[in-house]
Amino acid sequence: MRKTLTTLAFLLALPAGAAWADDGCAAPMAEWQPREAVQRLAAREGWRLDRLRVHDGCYDIDGTDSTGARIRLRLDPATLAPAAPGGPDDHDD
Repeated sequence: MRKTLTTLAFLLALPAGAAWADDGCAAPMAEWQPREAVQRLAAREGWRLDRLRVHDGCYDIDGTDSTGARIRLRLDPATLAPAAPGGPDDHDD
């Protein structure tokens, strides 16, 4: 009985994992704006960047906004518009 419940729980979790896997950005690298464009955007917005990295095909930003509040943003690399947040391990290293 316990093995059946474990198997059932695993099978029910599969669709959720597949949905989380699709949360990355999909722009081809040829359309990406350079990191300098992200830094210019941050300067215009008054953000201080502590970390700028690529994760799941998106630009991920950790830093502070103009009021000093912590920010974590995911940007589409082609448009620099906010992208949908990732799955449960988003920003975890």
